[in-house]
Amino acid sequence: MLAKKNRADTKIVEQVFKTGKFINSQFLTFKYKLNSTPSIPRISFVAPKSITKLAVNRNKLRRLGYQALKKHINTFPIGIEGVFVFKKPLSSIKDIENEIKNILSKIH
Repeated sequence: MLAKKNRADTKIVEQVFKTGKFINSQFLTFKYKLNSTPSIPRISFVAPKSITKLAVNRNKLRRLGYQALKKHINTFPIGIEGVFVFKKPLSSIKDIENEIKNILSKIH
């Protein structure tokens, strides 16, 4: 699991959805904004009900996302606040990691 200090809280998520930019990939959408103050990256995952109806499955998706993100959190730019939103359910960490790498290449 990703450290609490690296996860975006509800307040940050709301700000990102209101004023952030977005990058789309096949299975994920990354909505983000860059802060002017240098701070650690704060990123969260959202799994909407339209993806899967059961909360157990949505939570599993989020946990898999955090596991995949843990390896790549240091490659995100300093001061970024973002939210990954699942478009389709993914079952393996490797697939999620590939999507994160794909999105990271578009940010830099």
